[in-house]
Amino acid sequence: MELQQRVNAFVKLGNFLSQFTPSPKEADIDKSLIDGFKHQLKLAEESNGWFTKKNLAFALQSWADNLSEKNLTIWTSNYSFTNIDTKNIAIIMAGNIPLVGFHDFLSVLLSGHKVLVKQSSNDKHLLPFLSKYLEFVEPGFKGKIKFTEEKLTDFDAVIATGSNNTARYFEYYFKDKPAIIRKNRNSIAVLTGDESQEDLEALSDDIFRYYGLGCRNVSKLYVPNGYNFDEFFKAIFKWKDIINETKYANNYDYNKAVYLMSEFDMLENGFLMIKEDKSFGSPIATLFYEYYNSVEELQTLLKTQEDNIQCVVANGFLADEILFGASQNPQLWNYADNVDTVDFLLKL
Repeated sequence: MELQQRVNAFVKLGNFLSQFTPSPKEADIDKSLIDGFKHQLKLAEESNGWFTKKNLAFALQSWADNLSEKNLTIWTSNYSFTNIDTKNIAIIMAGNIPLVGFHDFLSVLLSGHKVLVKQSSNDKHLLPFLSKYLEFVEPGFKGKIKFTEEKLTDFDAVIATGSNNTARYFEYYFKDKPAIIRKNRNSIAVLTGDESQEDLEALSDDIFRYYGLGCRNVSKLYVPNGYNFDEFFKAIFKWKDIINETKYANNYDYNKAVYLMSEFDMLENGFLMIKEDKSFGSPIATLFYEYYNSVEELQTLLKTQEDNIQCVVANGFLADEILFGASQNPQLWNYADNVDTVDFLLKL
């Protein structure tokens, strides 16, 4: 199977995913396939309370947009896919947001390898169906995609995503295999005090999208000394209805009780608490913040913390910063942990 065949198959998959968005692309798709995936979406929502209709829809829209022929061509044009020695690549997926492991899955198949997927129990309904759809539109994928719930065997390399604790296990267990092993990372935003209302409203999407469960969600703010949070609280008010969602509200109430009993200083507006803290990873319904003295000093500090940071949301702070509101809209060539997955796969 040639690269263009693989690209064409994923373009068709993007068209399929668009059928579940407000602006479906024109495509001739059997109604039974659409109904079948609607059922899987229903199962995903029922089995994971964080996978709401809105969050599922956002994930599907993101992948429908990314899987265009233009995007896939731009991405793949950066590599040489000739003389590939086909390997079996195991992927251990996280399950914090819908289809969070899809980029690894896509990278393996586009690179011409076979994939062995071990899914998280939190996100196990969507990808198997989409894999069958890929095999339907491109029979060359048959025999190249396998799912397992058992111990991984018969693989040549692995891509594993987990917590810092599970990463230590992965590093030991896969020490004799080529591997990409991802640990906990969090995303931050740097504010100067000169942000517009539109900037701060966009930032609220980076904070609240997927309830803040993604590694690309902003979990901490860096603000200049003396920063006034009034404009920030005004701007995030558009997300006020999130407190009406049970799982989020339960976390808000629990964490607020813990902070009050511990007599921690915090600010809150009824649906978000902000707390001064040096940590990067904040609990659900909580945002940490830290003051800085100068941009240069902060840039030096963050350089020492690169291994803990997924992305930096800012405007004019770093060369590779993410624009406000764009943290959960990565391009195909924006790699997790800045590790080029395709380059890794092509060199096996």
